[in-house]
Amino acid sequence: MPAAKPDPVMPRPSLVGRAPVSFALFALSRELHGYGAELLLKLGLHPGQELILMRLFDRDGQTQAELQQAVGLDHSTVSRSIRRMEDAGLVARARAEHDRRAFIVSLTADGEALREPLADLWTTLDRLATETLHRLKGADFLSTVAELERAYATARRG
Repeated sequence: MPAAKPDPVMPRPSLVGRAPVSFALFALSRELHGYGAELLLKLGLHPGQELILMRLFDRDGQTQAELQQAVGLDHSTVSRSIRRMEDAGLVARARAEHDRRAFIVSLTADGEALREPLADLWTTLDRLATETLHRLKGADFLSTVAELERAYATARRG
């Protein structure tokens, strides 16, 4: 008989006994982020770069400052991400005509080619959530969140 696999749900420390909902949401978020990061890496992207690409899919040719504000990350993180994306051939930067200190970021053909793979990635994450929620219809919230965490953890490790 094969050994039983450990439950992928993060063990709950006794300290968070007074905050089960918050910790459940934290654990769920961690698994969702981790699984999403693994899927992004298969596309050659680092977490956060997909947010920049999706903003450019909606409106190409934005300044770094506009992108920074839209994705809610700090200046150095966005600047480093855009530089890496430029090195990978996904975006191009050019000085803005209206302000020589600003850079306009635009998609390249390789960046545009990630539109459908990113849509598929989000569909995969969403499908896992909706299938789990449908299966657990009527379950209490904490059980549902734990099962969502389990579903993402299992997909991530499977």
